Amino acid sequence: MKRLLQKRITVIAGHFGCGKTNIAVNLALALAEEGKKCCLVDLDIVNPYFRSADNEKQLKEAGVRPILPEFANTNVDIPSLPKEYGSVFVTDECAVIDVGGDSDGATALGVHHQQYEACGYSMYYVYNYYRPYISDPRAAAILLKEIEVSSRMKFCGIINNSNLGAETTREDVEASFASCDELCRLTDLPLAAVTAFPENLPEGGVPIKDVTRKLF
Repeated sequence: MKRLLQKRITVIAGHFGCGKTNIAVNLALALAEEGKKCCLVDLDIVNPYFRSADNEKQLKEAGVRPILPEFANTNVDIPSLPKEYGSVFVTDECAVIDVGGDSDGATALGVHHQQYEACGYSMYYVYNYYRPYISDPRAAAILLKEIEVSSRMKFCGIINNSNLGAETTREDVEASFASCDELCRLTDLPLAAVTAFPENLPEGGVPIKDVTRKLF
């Protein structure tokens, strides 16, 4: 995971359901394992499901400071920014930002884009070939640009996190390579990493754990 942690602040964004939260939590846990002070910001103000707030206990036990929306994990569904969000820009700890809601959710980044620029950040677009809306790399490229416009920030690379959940095979991961390569070409962005669970990991890939909450 070290190759993705180049700046003090790492921002993870992309289409809903592409695996952003799982990657964000894995990155935060990797920082903690290295002994670094770090926090994970749940900036998903749109989608109440599959959010990093579900991993609060695990994060705290690992030494990660979770920064969560006020109403996370309650029956109240009101979009709100976490109260401690601003602390990201005035501390020396590493931060992973889990952005949700496609371009709509990315507007939360735009409010503080100048602070991100001042602190230094890496923003990655998570691509999952098996999500219907972005299976076409041209559609994925359009969404990527929409997120950049909404956030007023720029992506530095693409993470290929193509998977079918528990049904994924290594062949499924490898079948996404051509489409992801085309997305990189269309956006003029490098492939930052191919992420997969260890049992499906292709050569040169980055292993991640499955920490996403299961609904069923």
